[in-house]
Amino acid sequence: MNFPILYSFNRCPYAIRARMALAYAGITCELREVALRNKPAEMLAISPKGTTPVLQLLDGQVLEESLDIMYWAIEQHDPAGWQGQSGLNSELGQNLITANDRLFKPYLDRYKYAVRFPEQPQEVYRGQAEIYLQNLDDLLRSHQFLISDLMTMADVAIFPFVRQFAHVDLEWFYSTTYKHLQAWLTWHESSTLFLHVMQKRPAWRLGQPITLQSPLPPQNVLVTQ
Repeated sequence: MNFPILYSFNRCPYAIRARMALAYAGITCELREVALRNKPAEMLAISPKGTTPVLQLLDGQVLEESLDIMYWAIEQHDPAGWQGQSGLNSELGQNLITANDRLFKPYLDRYKYAVRFPEQPQEVYRGQAEIYLQNLDDLLRSHQFLISDLMTMADVAIFPFVRQFAHVDLEWFYSTTYKHLQAWLTWHESSTLFLHVMQKRPAWRLGQPITLQSPLPPQNVLVTQ
């Protein structure tokens, strides 16, 4: 094994943020696209939970959570200072990520897959998720990104989930008053970093040629648009 191995699913927001962090940090990895209905035995052998992303490092260590992968990647190399915020800003970023993963994501799932949660109308789940979105929009009134005018880990950790929410009903999302959040989402969706990691790959099978996710070119790390 010459590169870390990343088991990934292209559209999964957890996998998206992991791929973005790895590409940003200049880490080449072997990318194994997972077919969710036919998960490879090689992935299940190292991570029985069966969800993406999973990163197997060169020393055999396995990282099974997307945030762990992100933190590991930027500990290796953090060219634009994603972790450079200190004091209150650092605490704010952590709180935003925690709220995204623990509070917003469950409402997002109920909104997106409302047919599976018939206890409430879809609009109720959407309204519950909007409390978090309003908070993000309020933060973005003051600066280009969530913490400051510089992109941080918080932006990349949260963006794929806001994107997933928006795409449930794009017409509705862009008709709302969340104008700052809309601009932030549009910026990320057209960024070089996001487009770099969203190239479609065929589902991986043992014996197929290796597919690599290359690092983001250095000239695009600071200017990712």
